[in-house]
Amino acid sequence: MKKSLILATALALTMSASAQTELKTAGKTAYKLPAELQGQFAEHLGRCIYDGIWVGKDSKIPNINGYRKDVVEAFKELQIPVLRWPGGCFADTYHWRDGVGPAGERPAIKNVFWGGTMEDNSFGTDEFFQLCELIGCKTYLSANVGSGTVKDMNDWLEYITGTEDCPNVNLRKANGREKPYKIDYLGIGNESWGCGGNMTPEYYAQLYRQYSGYAHLYSNNQYPVRVVSGANAFDFNWTDVLMKYTKNNAEHISVHYYTLPTEDWGVKGASTDFSEDHYWSTINACLKMDSLIVNHLKVMDKYDAEGKIKLDVDEWGVWTDQLPGSVPGYLYQQNTMRDALVASNTFDIFHHYGKRLGMCNIAQIVNVLQAMVMTEGDKMIKTPTYYVFKMYAVHQDADYIPVEFNSPKYTYNGKSVPALSVTLSKKNGKYHLTVSNNDPKVKNTITLDLNKIGAKAIAKQEIISAAKFSDYNHFGQPETINIKTFNGASVKKGTLSATLPPLSIVTIELQ
Repeated sequence: MKKSLILATALALTMSASAQTELKTAGKTAYKLPAELQGQFAEHLGRCIYDGIWVGKDSKIPNINGYRKDVVEAFKELQIPVLRWPGGCFADTYHWRDGVGPAGERPAIKNVFWGGTMEDNSFGTDEFFQLCELIGCKTYLSANVGSGTVKDMNDWLEYITGTEDCPNVNLRKANGREKPYKIDYLGIGNESWGCGGNMTPEYYAQLYRQYSGYAHLYSNNQYPVRVVSGANAFDFNWTDVLMKYTKNNAEHISVHYYTLPTEDWGVKGASTDFSEDHYWSTINACLKMDSLIVNHLKVMDKYDAEGKIKLDVDEWGVWTDQLPGSVPGYLYQQNTMRDALVASNTFDIFHHYGKRLGMCNIAQIVNVLQAMVMTEGDKMIKTPTYYVFKMYAVHQDADYIPVEFNSPKYTYNGKSVPALSVTLSKKNGKYHLTVSNNDPKVKNTITLDLNKIGAKAIAKQEIISAAKFSDYNHFGQPETINIKTFNGASVKKGTLSATLPPLSIVTIELQ
């Protein structure tokens, strides 16, 4: 009995023992990290727009001219760099004239892709651009190529950006907006290989060339940043064909990749009450983003050796089965500590390729898939992913400093993934080191020679963590997982040392 107890104690100590990893850096900055790597996506899908963002001016829910006040304040706090709208699949059935003018005169439309619900079009073009102005972010507009025409797109762009005395501009003015809006990015089609028209890459390439040639912004006759509707995950042929035919007519090309716990679209896996096998497989699937980016960039380099065209991952995130009892087609799922670690690991991958990436947009911002916030009546909660975005805001427009290290492994059932993920950047004279520990059982310690970067002391340290990978925030207990003060880091003789608990994301500010 005594011998068994000793062995059990020794095993427990071994399981929780801290591995030590040395982070190495030359301290030199490589490039500036685009703030747009932390972009957001709002589609007319489920309760993302209606109830999530827009409740109308007459709602009893506190609002700012129809926008939920709590959600707007949460968006501002998040420092959102860019917002994509109106889709997604919805974009290629959206006709902009349905969504402008007096709200009571706008026709209702059926959302054929997402639940078949009827929408009253009370949230349209003016509401989107005014939302972006309210929260202070850039705009990413998705044009309808699947069921629209070049004239539809041109008229829309003229309505939004025109200044001349012409019908579309005068319509905007009649609707109460004298000053033109600003379009920063224009997506020409969405998932044209699927819900955006079921096209071949050759066919879409020719359509893109036609549309992109007419995609002028009318206030100054310039082009916006034009985004080619890119590949579905690992379809490198799509990227090859599009680069071949559109490289002289585009500034960015996109790719979509979703992390599925099972990697099976038929049964994706639960968003709550999952076991370690689905935790491990989700982290493993999310890390495939690295090879996806590498191989699409290789294809792009064949046609653009100078790297002028940027790659956008403008749809990404965890996609699970819907929560039981939720409305079919609304893609309503919970958001756990697992999702938080997917976000931090994915950001670190984006940062590693930040020189070639232009923009990344998580799906989606409210009540859909890996959401930032969730609403229920007049209540709102911030998800674990929200807090990762808030924590990582320090890396927006910061100088990226490459770090090398040999990560310990997180192993489950004989299969392994790196336990650690890291980003180091510098902005406004301060360094920010963010480290994630994916291991649900083992602490991991990192060290960094601060002399290499010229830092001397810790200014602040914060942590996002949970007892279990399936923990989440809910309306009964909205702050289970958030950003807390961390005290596990110290500096001694010029070396930073930090011990990360299992399932944690830590950011250390150095000066």
